[in-house]
Amino acid sequence: MTTKEATVFIVDLGATMGARRHGRTQTDLDWALEYVWDRITTVIATGRKTNLVGVVGLRTDDSDNVLAEEEHYQHISVLQPIDQILMPQLRQLRESLKVSATEIGDAISAVVIAVQMIMEKCKKLQYIRRIVLITDARAPMLTDDLSKIRKKISEDKIELLVLGVDFDDAEYGFKEEAKDSIKEENEAILKTLCEDCGGMYGTLAQAIEESEIPRVKTTRPIASFKGLLTLGNPSEYETAMTIDVERYPKIMLAKPPTASSFVLREGLSANEASQLLPTTGDDGASVQTGGDLTAVKNARTYQVEDQDAPGGKRDVALEELAKGYEYGRTAVHISESDRNVTTYETLQGLDILGFIAQSQYEHYLDMSRANLIVSQKLNDKASMALSSFIHALYELESYAVARLVIKENKEPKLVLLTPHIEPDFECLYDVELPFAEDMRSYKFPPLDRVLTVSGKEVKVHRTLPSDKLLDAMSDYVDSMDLSTFGKDEEGAPTEYMPMDETYSPMLHRINQVIKHRAVYPEADAPPPFEILMRYSKPPSDLVEKSQSKLDRLIQAADVKKVPPKARGKRYYKKESSKPLSNLDVGALLAQDSGRTRRKIDPKNAVAEFKQFLAGADKIEDLHDACKQMEYIIFDWIRNSVGDLNYGRAVEAIRIMREEMNELEEPGPYNDFLRELKAKVLGGELGGDRKEMWYRIRISKLTLILKGECAGSEVTEEESKRFMIPQLTR
Repeated sequence: MTTKEATVFIVDLGATMGARRHGRTQTDLDWALEYVWDRITTVIATGRKTNLVGVVGLRTDDSDNVLAEEEHYQHISVLQPIDQILMPQLRQLRESLKVSATEIGDAISAVVIAVQMIMEKCKKLQYIRRIVLITDARAPMLTDDLSKIRKKISEDKIELLVLGVDFDDAEYGFKEEAKDSIKEENEAILKTLCEDCGGMYGTLAQAIEESEIPRVKTTRPIASFKGLLTLGNPSEYETAMTIDVERYPKIMLAKPPTASSFVLREGLSANEASQLLPTTGDDGASVQTGGDLTAVKNARTYQVEDQDAPGGKRDVALEELAKGYEYGRTAVHISESDRNVTTYETLQGLDILGFIAQSQYEHYLDMSRANLIVSQKLNDKASMALSSFIHALYELESYAVARLVIKENKEPKLVLLTPHIEPDFECLYDVELPFAEDMRSYKFPPLDRVLTVSGKEVKVHRTLPSDKLLDAMSDYVDSMDLSTFGKDEEGAPTEYMPMDETYSPMLHRINQVIKHRAVYPEADAPPPFEILMRYSKPPSDLVEKSQSKLDRLIQAADVKKVPPKARGKRYYKKESSKPLSNLDVGALLAQDSGRTRRKIDPKNAVAEFKQFLAGADKIEDLHDACKQMEYIIFDWIRNSVGDLNYGRAVEAIRIMREEMNELEEPGPYNDFLRELKAKVLGGELGGDRKEMWYRIRISKLTLILKGECAGSEVTEEESKRFMIPQLTR
């Protein structure tokens, strides 16, 4: 069951909140709203209808509450009743939360209004009730009924959180100098109120700083398996072990939110559209925002090739289609009745197959996230039995290998069961293991030695590190040690990157930008939080400290600068990196005029084609080279015995495409490919050579498109039609 929550934010909007203090560029209200917007947008992002929010304005110009007729409740306005808050309400709040012109208004009375709002909405139902008061405490407060208010807050189990602008906080380490006497007295009153009713009191600076720390979402565990853990066959042997257990996920993968497609209703301008943001409901479906957006509906059609239909394709209904499996180049059809034969029948269960010593297991075999197995709830016999099994594995330093079937007729899995024991908790962790078919064995040459063809072992080789290099690398790695580079609260060395303080930058950065965009749709994205970028690079102090070790490593490894890779070149503008030896072999070869005029040898066609292009100074030379290559490819296909020369021809076509695309001259290649298709499908290259066109298609050797090269006029649609294996009429 989803937990119900009701939170009321009391925001001080008095005239004193418009000041800029202590060197801040923002007003006190804008600074305070950073925390308010973060909390509210977090609630909106959940999309839960049971997470309710209300907002009360303190020290407003008007008075809008149920007790507004009484003197003590003036200048307090209910800006948002307790309800599910969505984007339209958020925009209304943004317009309402402005600095007022008044300086009077009782914060204690605003708390009374918030308590009454919660009681009217929640009644006696099971809710988490919360009041958040944000104020600078610069207006007088009435404390006559403070004891009754404390009692009411405690009886109704309401959590009270008071955050003050520049409040003194010894634990956080902040104290405001030359404090106003009224503010100093009010801080003491609010602090006492929080202490007496079990609430929390702090300075706003700490709350804003902690709001930048990503919140790790805790999900309600759902059992993925409930059944018997067995050792032996209980249907045949009375001595077989059976324990009622339940399986829950230990960790869950957090994914960033995905975008949804929306269209505007007719009559809505593009400028208005940019201010709209979609929301998501409890069921994950898109919800319209203010009636201005509507979800995109997808329609799917199926087509089959039909020479008699317009365009060569005919629409068919889904009911007319059947599932088929590709076997080579043939589609093998299997009917629904025959598919039952392929289903492997299994029964639900968790059966132990054997045991293995901890020292013999390699952790790289883990194939899934971890799950935990506990005994069945309210089953003392199962708890005692599972505890005995866990302790037996722990004492023998062993793991169990089990066969898991989550549900009937589901595919079986092999899992490894490992014991876990804490003072007040015991369980089995399980992780999926690979079957023999999942294993891929590859042989690589050894890294620590070089073997010659005759089997002789070479100790000194250019690919083998020397002792000097190994020592230098070892020293450098030790100097970059992060395990003791951090400092704890007492200044003692500790780990620099604790696991629970390392967050996914992609996930939390996207959430940060979405929440900021929801509140300020016209503003640019804010810079990422410092905590997300903290571990994106090594600490500068550690880098500076280990620089001497790095210099020694560079010297020992004889590191040299690699010349930059040559960028794309045109036939009239060649760009190439200068060789480190200052000997440009390509330039020397280009000086030989005979090299550019000679014919390309079919025995070394690809290499000589590249050399021909490298020495070409005129566009006519490019066309000449492509024309020679064209005749060579035609000859290979024509004289091929079966598909013997097809691979050779495909490679030559690929090289021609890459070179012409780089030289921004797509014409010769595109003309060649059109002629090749006509000859291949027309049977002009030694008979039926349709297999060759199939090779070209699967190799994606399409026409050079307009998006790839500025000199091309071929669109993607034209290219798709061209690749269809049929001659155009």
